[in-house]
Amino acid sequence: MSRLLLNCDMGESFGSWTMGLDAQVMPFIDCANIACGFHAGDPGIMRHTVALALAHGVRIGAHPAYQDLVGFGRRSMACSAEEIRDLLHYQIGALDGICRAQGGRVAYVKPHGALYNDMMADSEKLRAVLGAVVEYDRQLPLMLMATADNRAAQALGDEFGVTLWFEAFADRAYDAAGCLLSRRLPGAVHHDPGLIVEQALRLARGDALTASDGSALQLSAQTLCVHGDNDSSVAAVRQIRQALDALLSA
Repeated sequence: MSRLLLNCDMGESFGSWTMGLDAQVMPFIDCANIACGFHAGDPGIMRHTVALALAHGVRIGAHPAYQDLVGFGRRSMACSAEEIRDLLHYQIGALDGICRAQGGRVAYVKPHGALYNDMMADSEKLRAVLGAVVEYDRQLPLMLMATADNRAAQALGDEFGVTLWFEAFADRAYDAAGCLLSRRLPGAVHHDPGLIVEQALRLARGDALTASDGSALQLSAQTLCVHGDNDSSVAAVRQIRQALDALLSA
């Protein structure tokens, strides 16, 4: 059984405003998706979060977004392919510079919020993201959402020569196509820690989930997104880490 990498969005504080419990979560994850200043984060927060990740041996990922600090990067923007390229290069380069100054490096890219959703819904935007990654460093993997059928996304990754890390979520409900249910719908977000850990284990074992229409949903993923913005989510991350480690050693 291959190891399912735990990833978490981090470094999303800004100035005197604090978000997340990064220090408490970092010891339990494999990959830190660090905000690059466009939706959250600032140079000091980026430096501090990079140092925290390096201290715990956690892989550092650039978490670029649309330039939408007020909307936390969750509002879609009508960007051209050239604009997407430029905003990715600007943000990846900024984080990479801070990493290199501390003896580290950016190890992968995971777009944030609306940019992430847009590239999953629009193949031209995904092409723009893939092209930007190739131009910056073709060795960087791109993290994107696992769905019921990853073939089209994988074909684009193969075309550009980019390694893809498909991502699943332990605390979200899915529709039959393997897309996340809108947070506006009841039951879209799981809050029961037991249910969250069980979904993580099902994904790690390759077992099917139950989609919102009751059908069986098979997701093939290499990484699992976890959240660490409150005490209960930190506890869930700890339980998931322990459960996954026990599964691998069984």
